[in-house]
Amino acid sequence: MTRAKRLARCGLVTLRRVVRGTASRAYMRWRRSIQVRVVTSTLFISAIVVAILGAFLMQQVSSALMDGKVKAARLQLDEGLAQVQRDLGNSSSPASEDGSQLNAVVNRLKARSGPSGLYEVYIRDTTAEYFDGYATNELRKESVPKRLREEMKHAPGGARAYTYGKLTYVGGHPSERGLIVGGKSGQFELYYLFPLEQEQKTLTNVSRSMVGVGVVLVLLLAAIASLVTRQVVIPVRLAAQGAQRLAAGRLEERMRVRGEDDLARLARSFNDMAANLQEKIGELEDLSQLQRQFVSDVSHELRTPLTTIRIAADMLYENRDTFDDPAVGRSAELLQSQLERFESLLADLLEISRHDAGAATLDAESLDMRDLVLRVVGDIQGLAERKGSKVVLQLPGEPCMAEVDRRRVERILRNLVVNAVEHGEGEDIVVSVAADRDAVAVSVRDHGVGLKPGEGQMVFDRFWRADPARARTTGGTGLGLSISREDAQLHGGWLQAWGEPGVGSQFRLSLPRVAGAELRGSPLPLVPPGAGDARPLFAELEAGD
Repeated sequence: MTRAKRLARCGLVTLRRVVRGTASRAYMRWRRSIQVRVVTSTLFISAIVVAILGAFLMQQVSSALMDGKVKAARLQLDEGLAQVQRDLGNSSSPASEDGSQLNAVVNRLKARSGPSGLYEVYIRDTTAEYFDGYATNELRKESVPKRLREEMKHAPGGARAYTYGKLTYVGGHPSERGLIVGGKSGQFELYYLFPLEQEQKTLTNVSRSMVGVGVVLVLLLAAIASLVTRQVVIPVRLAAQGAQRLAAGRLEERMRVRGEDDLARLARSFNDMAANLQEKIGELEDLSQLQRQFVSDVSHELRTPLTTIRIAADMLYENRDTFDDPAVGRSAELLQSQLERFESLLADLLEISRHDAGAATLDAESLDMRDLVLRVVGDIQGLAERKGSKVVLQLPGEPCMAEVDRRRVERILRNLVVNAVEHGEGEDIVVSVAADRDAVAVSVRDHGVGLKPGEGQMVFDRFWRADPARARTTGGTGLGLSISREDAQLHGGWLQAWGEPGVGSQFRLSLPRVAGAELRGSPLPLVPPGAGDARPLFAELEAGD
């Protein structure tokens, strides 16, 4: 019994899931398809309209049929009352002991209905206290409703009335619904009882025919709506598919123009838009290519004169103490520092041009991220001491291995740590490393000026600085974070920033452990735990964005 209950419960659960899944798929298709919505709405509205019209028509047909039946019944009743008046009007005691005269009148009236038996007849003498009258074909006298008898009893001579009731018979004949009309002629009450079986069959056939016609009409309306909607939806779908292909980079995509209607004008407008878009994108690509080529050529061409200037500057710098004029020695020192900054700018421009041209490659090897962090922190210790900042390391005890390009990752970490020292206002810099099964991450947290609202989206832009007038001691080029972003994307990783004014900022580098793997998450939070409830400013730049 327990096993049967479990099986029944499993069956119910499976059925519920199937029904829920089917309903969910149907709802999603209804939401996504204009054609389905139009056809469904047409089916629903047309079904309501057809049902209302069908009910109205059935009521009209039934009323007309019953009215005709009542009129025919009254005519028949008038003839019967005239016959009763002729046969029984001069009799002083028609309800004789044997009742033969009443029986003969009833039989004559019944004979007029023909062999099909269109009606039954019942007659009674109101003066006979213990005589209940005669009826044809074993009809029960109770078939005449009591309320109709009472109405005829108190009605004046020549009165007419009708009602609907159930005709019952003596014996095994089934009862049936019928129309009962009654009239009074002198002391006699005459009732005609018309079975409505044929009328009921007629109404049933009419209702079935109307239901069938209504179903066919609703389906035809739905088919027409589907056909008409299809003529409109297909060009829209083609336009949507064309727009998707345009967004995917297939700028040669065009729609087929048929006719001169609104949809044809839509197709022509789409084609004109696509052509203009292709032309503008081509111009932008050419301009971008020229710009990249110009930067690359200028960067390479400057190498030769820069090398010559570097040789001369080194000689001046080495012999600066031999000059009689101190200003000349100071000029040699300034020349040396600015040449270093110029060389750094050229190196960054060349790196940017390689990324723009898609020529940047990844030389990945398995390394421990802790070693890279220690090396970078060791290189900038002097700068941190000059700024009055202390670099605090939070490193895990186990290795954090990942397949990365040593040169590029060191450049990213150096840019992040140097920026933290520059903007840290002499506060501690916290560098954290963590790893999980799929990714490794390094976060650099400072407690300096932070980022203002809106700056989180610009922090990785080329040549952007939080404060252009801010004095820098490291001679930055404004390209460091932009190159770091490109390097992170080349690894398939993320470089993200958080910041609040007066609270500080945190940059997080997340890289997959295996080169080329998809990065789904980071083992370190972007918002530092001590940041409180402040709302973060995010600048998420992921691979492929």
